[in-house]
Amino acid sequence: MPGALATGATHAKGQQHPIKLYLVVWGWLFVLSTGSYLVDYFGLHGYLRWSLILLFMVLKAGLIVAVFMHMAWERLALAYAILLPPVLVLVFVAIMVFESESSGSYPSRRRHRYHCLVPEEGGL
Repeated sequence: MPGALATGATHAKGQQHPIKLYLVVWGWLFVLSTGSYLVDYFGLHGYLRWSLILLFMVLKAGLIVAVFMHMAWERLALAYAILLPPVLVLVFVAIMVFESESSGSYPSRRRHRYHCLVPEEGGL
C-alpha cells in the first residue's frame, strides 16, 4: 500500500502546471481572437476571409483542448479517440464540397424543372 500512496502523490504532483503556461496560452488566444476580429475590420472577402476565420478558429480550439482540457498530457489513444472523429468529419465535408462542385450544373437543372410552377410578374 505505501507504494500506491507514493504513486498517487507523484501523479498529483505531475499534474501541476506552471501559471506561466496558462498565461502564455491566454496571450495566444487573445492574439488569435484579435486576428479573427481584424479579418472583419479590414473587410476581407471570399476564400481568404473564410480560410483565415477557420484557421483562427481551429488554432484557438486546439490550444483550448490541448492545455485547458489537458489533452496534451493524455495518452495518445485517448487523444486519437477524441480528436480523430472531428478531423474525419472535416475530411468528409471537404470531399462532399469537392464532389458538389465537380458534379456539373445540378442546381440549374433543378431550377429549370420547377420554373413553370413559379408565376410570372403580373401573371396573376
